[in-house]
Amino acid sequence: MAINREWGEPMLKSWCGCLAAAASLIFIVLTPVRAADPPGILWETTSQMVMEGMPMAMPPRTMKLCTARQWTRPPPGGDKTCVNSNYTVVGNKATWTMQCSGEMPMTGTGEMTFQGTDSYTGAIRAAAEGMSMTIKLSGKKIGTCDNPQQ
Repeated sequence: MAINREWGEPMLKSWCGCLAAAASLIFIVLTPVRAADPPGILWETTSQMVMEGMPMAMPPRTMKLCTARQWTRPPPGGDKTCVNSNYTVVGNKATWTMQCSGEMPMTGTGEMTFQGTDSYTGAIRAAAEGMSMTIKLSGKKIGTCDNPQQ
């Protein structure tokens, strides 16, 4: 079958264009939609309280914590009467102050240093009624999560 050069070639190009567009549309429709990245980071955190003058250290406490991708406050935990303020991040280091009004009122400072995006170490230093304590902090990223608590 001979192609009429006057209308056959443009018609053939038109059909090729339509087939390419249809193939692209089918590819787009059949490609699974990628879910958005989960909003939070799941951390395994460990804290251990050490009191000066005590012969034994308290055992470490480990828990899982879902935080926002960018930390906006210190990790939660401890006395519910404690209020953290002045949370500041400079480079890979976060610092804050705390004031607790519970049975044993205390004041203190905290700091965390992030090692890349996957881990951190730090400490909270507090004083109350002539005693001082240090709470050692560490955390490592173990995944993502959907409901940031922080």
